[in-house]
Amino acid sequence: MKKLLIALAASTVLAGTASAADLAARPYTKAPVPVAPVYSWTGFYIFGGGGGGLWDADTGTQVTATGAPILGFNQRQGGDGWFGTVGAGYDWQTANSWVIGVFADGQFGSLKGTIQDQSAFLAGNIKNDYSWAAGARLGYLVAPNVLSYVNAGYSSSHWKGTTLFNTASALPAGLHTDGFDRSGWFVGGGVENNLNIFGITAPGWFMKTEYRAAYYDKKNISEVNDVTNTLAGTDITFKPFVQTISTSLVYRFNWTGPVVAKY
Repeated sequence: MKKLLIALAASTVLAGTASAADLAARPYTKAPVPVAPVYSWTGFYIFGGGGGGLWDADTGTQVTATGAPILGFNQRQGGDGWFGTVGAGYDWQTANSWVIGVFADGQFGSLKGTIQDQSAFLAGNIKNDYSWAAGARLGYLVAPNVLSYVNAGYSSSHWKGTTLFNTASALPAGLHTDGFDRSGWFVGGGVENNLNIFGITAPGWFMKTEYRAAYYDKKNISEVNDVTNTLAGTDITFKPFVQTISTSLVYRFNWTGPVVAKY
């Protein structure tokens, strides 16, 4: 009996030792813990798109030499049209979901309207055919891949010259205006979002929609004789305010998202 008990004890010890060795040989695998994606908006980007706009301007007439008003009543003229836009910029994302950036862009198209000389019954079609802007923007990430922002900065616009017509006969009056540039400032805002939607994977591709209001300096537009190319003696005063809405496709060169944290 004693020999039997010793044999049973020895076999139990050997079995336990083998089980421990098996457990020690098995690799330990930690179960993955799901983590939220981490996005980074820091980097360089380019964009292009288009939209529509409108402008209005306070206008009047005055003597070229003295600036004295010819008529006491002023008008507000206006126009509208389409444009295309291209631009580039750079953003920095802070640690607390804020994004700051700088950018520059250009617009080209046809925002067309009317200017008038009421004193001589003259009118012509004037057109804002291109402009450019440079500024800064400040945004907040309402979602990791959606940015809501405001922007502001400097803007310059070009306005084409026009033939002046008699408003009664609709015939050329023998006068015209020359093209000119106006500078000013703008404010605006918009929303930009990644295009990884509806099952589409588009790393680096975004879309933004933006509203902008530009305030430009006053211009005294001189009437010029078609034959002699000399001043006719009357200016049309012009102070434009331009509003635009655009949608653009954006590409971010070093877009990082999502970045999956290690665990």
